[in-house]
Amino acid sequence: MNRIWNSVVGKLWVTILLLVSFVLFIITILMLEFLGNYHSQQAEASLRQEANTIARIVDDHEDVDTSLYIISGILGPETNAIIAKEPREATLTLHEGENEEKIKQQIINDKTLGNVFKSSQPIIKEMILPSLENKNQMESFIVLASPLNVENQVHGAVFIYQSLDVIHKTTKETTKIVFLSAFIAFILTTFFAFFLSTRITSPLRKMREAAFELSKGNFDTKLPSLQNDEIGQLAVAFNQMGRQLKHHLEVINQEKEQLSSILTSMTDAVITFNRDHTILLSNPQAEKLLQKWFFRMDTDKGQPIPIEMDHMLDHVLHLEEEINEELEMEGSYYAISINPLYSGDSIRGAVAVLRDMTEQHRLDRLRSDFIANVSHELRTPIAMLQGYSEAILDNVVATEDERDEMMKIIYEESQRMGRLVTDLLDIARMESGRMRLYKVNVAVTPIIERITQKFTQVAKESSIDLTIKTTVSPLLTADMDEDRIEQVLTNLLDNAIRHTPNEGKVSVLVEQLNGFVKISVEDTGSGILKEDLPYVFERFYKADKSRTRGKSGTGLGLAIAKNMVEAHDGEITVKSEENVGTIFTFMLPIKHL
Repeated sequence: MNRIWNSVVGKLWVTILLLVSFVLFIITILMLEFLGNYHSQQAEASLRQEANTIARIVDDHEDVDTSLYIISGILGPETNAIIAKEPREATLTLHEGENEEKIKQQIINDKTLGNVFKSSQPIIKEMILPSLENKNQMESFIVLASPLNVENQVHGAVFIYQSLDVIHKTTKETTKIVFLSAFIAFILTTFFAFFLSTRITSPLRKMREAAFELSKGNFDTKLPSLQNDEIGQLAVAFNQMGRQLKHHLEVINQEKEQLSSILTSMTDAVITFNRDHTILLSNPQAEKLLQKWFFRMDTDKGQPIPIEMDHMLDHVLHLEEEINEELEMEGSYYAISINPLYSGDSIRGAVAVLRDMTEQHRLDRLRSDFIANVSHELRTPIAMLQGYSEAILDNVVATEDERDEMMKIIYEESQRMGRLVTDLLDIARMESGRMRLYKVNVAVTPIIERITQKFTQVAKESSIDLTIKTTVSPLLTADMDEDRIEQVLTNLLDNAIRHTPNEGKVSVLVEQLNGFVKISVEDTGSGILKEDLPYVFERFYKADKSRTRGKSGTGLGLAIAKNMVEAHDGEITVKSEENVGTIFTFMLPIKHL
C-alpha cells in the first residue's frame, strides 16, 4: 500500500477516485432529494387532478351509481375517494370494508381536513391510517380534501387518500437505479483513472529510470519523444540536458586534466588552503615540501607548516590582502605568494605558491665566494708580476743573477695564472655541460700503472716511497676518457706527494668492488682536519695553506677531479686522519670482466 501511495500512479489514481467519489456522493444525495420531492409533488398533483375530475363527474351526473362507476374507472387500485355533502358526514365512498370505514371516519372527523367546507382551496395532509391490506397495521397516507364547487358555491367535498407506500416504492426503485448508476460510474472511473494514470506516468517512470542512469554517469541515455504534449517536450528537454551535461562534464574533465598537468609540471609548490587553514589541494612539489616540514616539525601542534607561513596565511584570510615575500623557513629560503580565493563576496580560502630559493641563494653565495676567491688568487701573482717587472724596468737589479731570479719568479707566477685560468675554464665547461668526453673501452690496470710511473722520479727526490698494488685482472676494462682520468689521478698523486713529509709513503691500490673498479691513493702525510673534510671538493678551498709548503696551488684540482669522475658516472670520496694520512678513492663503472 505504501508503495502504491508513494508512486505517482497511486497518488493520481487515488486523487481522481476521491474527487469522482465526492462528486458522485453529492450528486446522489441531491438526486435522491430531488426525486423524493419530485415523487411527492407528482403524487400531490395526481391527487389534485383526480379530485378535480371527481368533482366534475359528480357535478355532471346526478345518478350516484353512474358517478361511482366512472370514478372507480379513473382511480387506481392504491387510491380511494370519499364524497361528503356536509362536514363529518360521508355520503359516498368508493371502496367498502372494515378498514375503509375506519379510514373514512378518521378523515371525516379530522379538524384540519374539515376546513375544506369553508374554503375554496384544497387541503393536503399526511395521516397515519389503518392499512388497506392488513387489518391490524397502520400506514402513512397522503389525504387531499378538495371542495365540490357547483356554480362557484361549495356543495360538499371530495377526500382522496393514497398510501405513501406507493411513493416509497417508487423512491426505492429510483434509489436503486441511482446507486447502481453511481456504482457503475465508480467502476468505470476506477478503470479509466488507472488507465489514464498509467498512460501519463509511464513516460515519467522512464524519465526516472533515465535520471538514475544519468546519476550513475551514463550520459548517453535517451528518452523516446513520441508525444507532442508537455511530457513529450519534457523528454526532449531531458535528452538535451543529458547532452549538455555530457558536454560540460567533458569540458570540466579536460580543464581538470589541463590544470592537473600544469600543477604537476610546475617547479613551484602550490597549496590551496581552506578558511580553517586545512589543506585542500597540493601538487607533487608541495607534497614533497609538506613531507619535509612534517618530519622536521612537531606534528602534535597541528598543521605541518612553518609558523611564519601560518601567520602570513592568517593575514591574507582576515585582511583579504595579497602577500608576496621571501622568507627563511626551516633553514631554507622561499619566495612565497599567497592570494585569497573568493566565493562570491566572501573568502573561502587561499592559494599559496612557494618557490624554493635555497639553491639560488647558495649559487649566489658561491658566485660571490668564487669572485672573491678568484680575486684573491689572482691578486698575489699579479702583484708579484707587477713588482718584479717594475724592478727590472727601473734597473733596481744589481747583478745578473738577481735579474735571472726575478725573471724566473715572473715566469712561475705567469704559469700559475695560466693554470688557474685553465682550471677555471675546465670547471666552467664541465658545469655547463659543454665539456665532451671521448670514452673508449680500455684496460684499467696498464693506465693506472703508467700514470703512477710518471711520479716515480718526483717521489724519489722527496724521499717518498711510491708503490702500486693491483688485485684485478690486467684484462679488466672500463669506458673512460683516458686523458681526463689521467688528469684526476695526476692531481691526487701530486697532492699526496706534496703533502707527505720526507721518508713518507704513497701507495696506489686498484681493486674490484661489485660492478666498479676502485682506485685508491693513500699517503702518510699530515692529514686533513675533520671539520675540513666536507669542503675539500669545493672550488678554491684550502684546508691548510701551510701544507703547500711554498708550492703554488689553485685550490681547484679536487673540484675538477670530482666533476670528471662524476661525468664518468663514478664517485670520489676522501678519508683522513690528522697526522696519520689521507686516502682519496674514486670508482669507475666496469664495462665487462
